[in-house]
Amino acid sequence: MLWIAVGFGGYLLLPWYVADGGFWSLEWLFGGAPLTADYASGLFQGLLHDRPWLLPVGVLLVAPIAVVGRPKADPVFGAALITIGAAGLAYVVGQGFTIGISGWEFPLLEPLLGPTDLRQDGMGYGALLAAAAFLFMVTLGFAARGAIKGDVFVVGSIGLIMALVAVFVFFPVFRILISAVQDNDGSYSFNLFLSKLFDDKIWGVACLTANLRCGVAWNSLLLAILTGISSTLLGLAFALIATRTNFRAKRLLRVLTMLPIITPPFVIGLAVILLFGRAGLVSQSLWDLFGIAPTRWVFGLPGIWFAQTLAFTPIAFLVLIGIVEGVSPAMEEASQTLRATSWQTFSTVSLPLMRPGLANAFLLGFIESLADFGNPLVLGGNFDVLSTEIFFAIVGAQNDQGRAAVLAIVLLAFTLSAFIAQRLWLGRKSYVTVTGKADSGMPVMIPARVKAIVFGTALPWAALTVVVYIIILFGGFVELLGRNNTFTLRHYIDTFGITRGDFGLVFSGLAWNSFFTTISIAAIAAPLTASIGLLTAYILVRQRFVGRNAFEFGTMLSFAIPGTVIGVSYILAFNVPPIEITGTGVILVLSFMFRNMPVGVRAGIASMSQLDASLDEASLTLGANSFTTVRKVILPLLRPAILAALVFSFVRAMTAISAVIFLVSANYDMATSFIIGRVENGDFGQAIAYSSVLILVMMVAILLLQLLVGERRLRRRAGTAAPVPTASTGLAA
Repeated sequence: MLWIAVGFGGYLLLPWYVADGGFWSLEWLFGGAPLTADYASGLFQGLLHDRPWLLPVGVLLVAPIAVVGRPKADPVFGAALITIGAAGLAYVVGQGFTIGISGWEFPLLEPLLGPTDLRQDGMGYGALLAAAAFLFMVTLGFAARGAIKGDVFVVGSIGLIMALVAVFVFFPVFRILISAVQDNDGSYSFNLFLSKLFDDKIWGVACLTANLRCGVAWNSLLLAILTGISSTLLGLAFALIATRTNFRAKRLLRVLTMLPIITPPFVIGLAVILLFGRAGLVSQSLWDLFGIAPTRWVFGLPGIWFAQTLAFTPIAFLVLIGIVEGVSPAMEEASQTLRATSWQTFSTVSLPLMRPGLANAFLLGFIESLADFGNPLVLGGNFDVLSTEIFFAIVGAQNDQGRAAVLAIVLLAFTLSAFIAQRLWLGRKSYVTVTGKADSGMPVMIPARVKAIVFGTALPWAALTVVVYIIILFGGFVELLGRNNTFTLRHYIDTFGITRGDFGLVFSGLAWNSFFTTISIAAIAAPLTASIGLLTAYILVRQRFVGRNAFEFGTMLSFAIPGTVIGVSYILAFNVPPIEITGTGVILVLSFMFRNMPVGVRAGIASMSQLDASLDEASLTLGANSFTTVRKVILPLLRPAILAALVFSFVRAMTAISAVIFLVSANYDMATSFIIGRVENGDFGQAIAYSSVLILVMMVAILLLQLLVGERRLRRRAGTAAPVPTASTGLAA
């Protein structure tokens, strides 16, 4: 009855189509809804405004009343809900795609049914609620038929996530990829697709035998593997220092590891050039002190790899720190009690239990490298990669969407291969270390040789990070960094100036509009992204159902595709009915949600792999349902994953550029779009000043999120790290 009421509420009371002011506009409240033509509900659109095809929706909403009162165990109850819900959902979606703003959307319908003057705008609140009602009727029906042990919450969650991924991931990707087999006139040509797929510019290997450039596919693959390995190892080093050593400046170290992730991507590239370019600070210092001639090594593979490692190590750190914290001290102490050395304990007990985190961190670093756009654009030189090639194929002089789609298919193939390799490496082994019992002792400190390695790599890297950000901050306070280092506040005043007007203070700076928009969009997108990502992780780890592997890969699809393709595909998919949201803040929120959702999924999977399923079973045995179990048992133990998902999604919404550049509008300009506009105009001081303010704002936001989420508390009895048993003490122990 709940979903019948929801469906009727949308069908009878709310506007079926999007209002003129946009999806979130409330003009319909004062515009005569639900009767007037512009704001009429589905029922009155059908009765009063010449849209009779909407009337069957009401009939389908009435139909489930026939089975109200039947026991859920009755096969008729579940079958009826599945049939009616599926028919209603298919009808709502089908009619939206069949009739659009220009009449028939499919050319084949006009010769069959004749020309039509019928028109339809994008779906609004009414259509959304009706479609949701039909969707959850289907999931209720499957639960009644015994799917997932009849768990309504889990089946409903699976249905919701599948629907969202289908609409906001698969549908836009399909719209852009279908152009891979189309020519410029829209005709289908498979031979053209094959010629583009096997182009030497993609797969060329002449560089192996001559001084020529390799194909962009091999360049991207090599770069992704190197970045995945280096970012994972550095992330592990920082995680070990933060959790398994007595290093006094742990909090400062955490802040330093977070700095690259809260920086607009091209700013890191600019800082690298200012340090290591031919006229860079380090290069000139080496020339003056040691006579080492400056080179252009930062332009190409070494420079991009360096910048990407700097940028993506924090992602690995966020994933791995929860894994390292979750390794049970009792298992390490048991190993040492059996006379294992500290190195044997670390290499045979601790490190293998971290494999889920290592695999997920590498996968994220690999995919991030493939999809990165800013660093290769700034530092690429003659080293071409897939993401920049896709960008220039779309916005360059060639304007070849087919080539961009083919390159995206190659990128997806690499991502799928990495996904399969990760699954094979993890295998079917168990990595559970957090059970319902309290662990004794404290985490065992890492061995001396491991400590020397992690300190020798992580601390110099942290120092280099400090230098990079000193350069970034310094650039906002000089006229023109490197040429005119005269101190000035002009860049900050022009960007974030506040003056006093006739009616009080006025935000007169050029950047305020984009700044407030960016903060609002990020604040909305972050909790939504974390929620859907962690819910997906819970389903993948705790549930078994048909199509689970395909479901998991589907959740990673948007993360694997460059933001340039995501931006263009969203325009193609959502610029016309039935979902018409281009130019609104909604499309920005949705693009951030489904672009960044995989981080929450991977962090959640890595953390939940350590939680014993008996925790869920104990809660369910005591009478709690799945929703209560997730809320009171699982979520408190997933705080590292929650923090990772919130931080990453908020920061990426603040700093994303490749998709945003296509989706911003006059009313919804974003910070990175404003910054890149300043860079194109040569206003580097304003760009660096804006970036510095963004970094400060995001640092404050991260600290607030850490206070809000808190730390995961695992009840462990007080104790000290177990000593390493020796030959003389082992028998006594």
